[in-house]
Amino acid sequence: MNDQSNAPMEQPAVSGGNERIMAISSLVIGVINLCAWFLPICGIPLGIVGIVLGYLGMKDPTQKTIAIIGMVLSGIGILLACVNAVAGVMLGSGDILNDILREIR
Repeated sequence: MNDQSNAPMEQPAVSGGNERIMAISSLVIGVINLCAWFLPICGIPLGIVGIVLGYLGMKDPTQKTIAIIGMVLSGIGILLACVNAVAGVMLGSGDILNDILREIR
């Protein structure tokens, strides 16, 4: 007689729980970040959160593409926010830079 009925059955691993949510969240935050990059105080933190969520969401192979797209969009948002911050400093503080250069000379 075969005693397989009492043998413990292995359950298939359930994937896609939190990783799926993280990948989709990364994509959503990446899209929002493309709208919020003109405010560096919002764009840079949102981009960092989007990249971290995308990285964590890549653990699910079925959601890897969505996570990568979210990370790319978040990275573009960070880059644009940094460029905007530098441009704002350069354009907004023209008199301060001239004063510093006069003091150095």
